[in-house]
Amino acid sequence: MNARERIVTTVNGRRYEREVEPRMLLTDFLRRELGLTGTHVGCEHGVCGACTVIVDGHSARACLCFAVQAHGSEIRTVEGLGTADALSDLQEAFRKHHALQCGFCTPGMLMTCVDVLEKYPLADEHEIREALSGNLCRCTGYEHIVRAVAEVANKRRSERA
Repeated sequence: MNARERIVTTVNGRRYEREVEPRMLLTDFLRRELGLTGTHVGCEHGVCGACTVIVDGHSARACLCFAVQAHGSEIRTVEGLGTADALSDLQEAFRKHHALQCGFCTPGMLMTCVDVLEKYPLADEHEIREALSGNLCRCTGYEHIVRAVAEVANKRRSERA
């Protein structure tokens, strides 16, 4: 008999209550239990960043977290950023600058960008590249991603001034 744990968590502003196996990964919880398939599973070792989500205001690798660890937490996934009809400013910048190709890394890349843009001014290309260094992309060469993030960072800095 498999033991199950009751968890309550808020994902993208919506409260969920589920019973899960203690060994269920957060990626599996989001994808299988909640149907939020934007969080991708890449390396399953926390190296590639494809599974990055924001948990209680901090980016986290969902493939390294158990769902039970999310009990009581607020989680943000790529599905919470915008819609096809109303993209977030970051999604729009990614679209405008062609900052995605195959799209596999894009959800994790976006969530990492959301986290760092909320915390740091990202004043230059070096800071942006440093902030994104934990996310791997095999298609774009990062140049377009950096341009997209720089545009959003500059816009947000000027709005705060």
